[in-house]
Amino acid sequence: MKSFSIFDIIQKLLLKKNYYILFIFFTILIGCTKNKIGNKNNIPSRDSLSIFLTLANDDHLPNVYKKKYNQKALAIILNQKDDSINKVNLFKIANRYYNMNDTKGYFNTSKLILERSKNSHDTVNIAKAYTYLGDYYVTKSVSDSAFYCYYKAEKLYIKLNDNYNIAKTRISKANLRYNENDFSDSELTVFKALRVLKQIKANDLLYDSYNLLGILYNEREEYGKALEFHNKALTSIDGKSIPSIFQSKATSLNNMGYVYVNLKNYKQAKNYFEEALKQENLFIEKPILYAMLLDNLAYAKFKLNEKNELPALFYKALKIRDSLHLTSGIIINKTHLSEYYAAQNDILKATQYAKEALILSRSTNRLRSILESLKQMGTVDPKNAATYSKEYILINDRLQKAERKMGEKFSRIEYETDEIKVENTNLEGQNKKLLLIFGSFIILAILLYIINNQKVKQRELLFKQQQQQANAEIYNLLINQQNTIEINSIKEKKRVARELHDGVLGRLFGVRINLDGLNKIKDDSGIEMRLNYLTELKNIEQDIREISHNLNREKSELINNFVAIVTNLFEEQKKTYPTKFLAHIDPAIKWDSIDNTDKINIYRILQESLQNCNKYANATKIKVEFKKQNDSLVLKISDDGVGFNINRAKKGIGLQNIKTRTIECEGTLEIKTKKEEGTSITLVIPIKKTQKPTA
Repeated sequence: MKSFSIFDIIQKLLLKKNYYILFIFFTILIGCTKNKIGNKNNIPSRDSLSIFLTLANDDHLPNVYKKKYNQKALAIILNQKDDSINKVNLFKIANRYYNMNDTKGYFNTSKLILERSKNSHDTVNIAKAYTYLGDYYVTKSVSDSAFYCYYKAEKLYIKLNDNYNIAKTRISKANLRYNENDFSDSELTVFKALRVLKQIKANDLLYDSYNLLGILYNEREEYGKALEFHNKALTSIDGKSIPSIFQSKATSLNNMGYVYVNLKNYKQAKNYFEEALKQENLFIEKPILYAMLLDNLAYAKFKLNEKNELPALFYKALKIRDSLHLTSGIIINKTHLSEYYAAQNDILKATQYAKEALILSRSTNRLRSILESLKQMGTVDPKNAATYSKEYILINDRLQKAERKMGEKFSRIEYETDEIKVENTNLEGQNKKLLLIFGSFIILAILLYIINNQKVKQRELLFKQQQQQANAEIYNLLINQQNTIEINSIKEKKRVARELHDGVLGRLFGVRINLDGLNKIKDDSGIEMRLNYLTELKNIEQDIREISHNLNREKSELINNFVAIVTNLFEEQKKTYPTKFLAHIDPAIKWDSIDNTDKINIYRILQESLQNCNKYANATKIKVEFKKQNDSLVLKISDDGVGFNINRAKKGIGLQNIKTRTIECEGTLEIKTKKEEGTSITLVIPIKKTQKPTA
């Protein structure tokens, strides 16, 4: 005898009967349906999917056909886009496999849903897939895996704030703990579910919670509490949230009757069993419960010594259970029959049914059933009672260890999962800190880069300003020198004009007049006078030549403007520093063909080089040479100083300035230096052919 929980695995809903005519009818119907589907290739896949899902859920069809339709529906779904509707249809496929007891198909589909949901980060369907997998492991009696799946689902539902499913998964966990005889933790888990249920209206889950608590307290022999919660379960049935097809009332009446059996109040127990059997459509909707009630009623009658309908009720229940392959129910039934025949002193039948129960228990490895069967065998076979008792003790110890181990597994699953969650939270916190620190370093690096870049830009700007200022100074020197030459030129022109006007022109005019007068004199005196005037013309010619030479010297001064500035720099060098200074400027250089910008850069390079020699070289002799080489101007500056490390000097601003100015002149720069052997700087600048000479 056993109380009934809605968590028991759902077996077939209808008894096997030889509906021969009905079977032939459905065979013909399926054949027609298959032909129709096969011939209509133009049916849209969505319509086909709906048809296949409907046929796969038709309880009038044999499982072999329902399975084929379910597989066809699955094939269509797998070729569709993986979206929310796709997952809804996959859950329908899983449900149909479950209803057909195709656990493999159910498991594979549930795994597929879980995988797809994880890929799309669909938390709702991840949680639901875990509950489906938990149900699968329950059917396979793999309690730890089932518990793990329910626990994962629970955590996700907590994250989603889905109170209904939080409570539902907790009830599933509590039921697992109950099945492993972990009554205390099972009770705690149910009350956790009830705390959540206070926030919502869910009579179906309230019923499940109260019903399980009633069963728990009955197992713990707290019969008053057991009846209290079974009554609460009855009260929660409203007919709306709990459909009558579930036969919840009959379930609670059966469980209350079982409490009274344990109280040995068989009369009251009988009343509850009979009331439960009166529920409408019980045999059709819940044949498992119906068979259980028949067996429980028979047992209560047996204990009341009521012989009417006995042992027929036992056999009726056994027949139903046998047809449904309900192993646990068959074992209980045969144990009850053994008790019944033992009371009737029919030891042969009592032993027969007890042995059959024990053999069946061992074949299924159901430890609790084995214990009950051994106990009954010890009663009906007293000669071997010691052997059965010894085996009973060993199996009981084994069962307790297994239950204790499973309880520890449940606790460890919760603890380790929570610990992993804490570690993940800590790791997430550490990652956030690292990201914050890393981000701060990046921001700091960016700021430093910006600041440094600004400083570089400021230095470059300052350098350009200094260069412009230096260029302006040189340009002003050139302009001033040019102005001086222009002023002197103007003065010279005026002087020449005066000379020509007052001297040369007047003298020429006088000679012309006198020569004109001599045309009338044809004697020797006229010839002598002409000779005197010719001598005067020669003197005038010499004066004009002298004026012309003066003008040429003016042009030379104009051209040699840059040379004058460079010469001034050389003179300053000689006056300021004791170092022996040698300079040479090739007269073949056409300075008017060199661009003024290049002249400024040449001057600055020369100035910077001399400054470096004076500061660092410790030289006794410096030599500067300007020369023309093919179509290029060559400037060479050398000293006999200490030399320098060119790699270190590359970082100096002076050398950088020289290189920059060389690039601006489109020239080349060569620096030769050796320690204690002096330094040589050679600058080669092309003389631009297009440059027009300056007048």
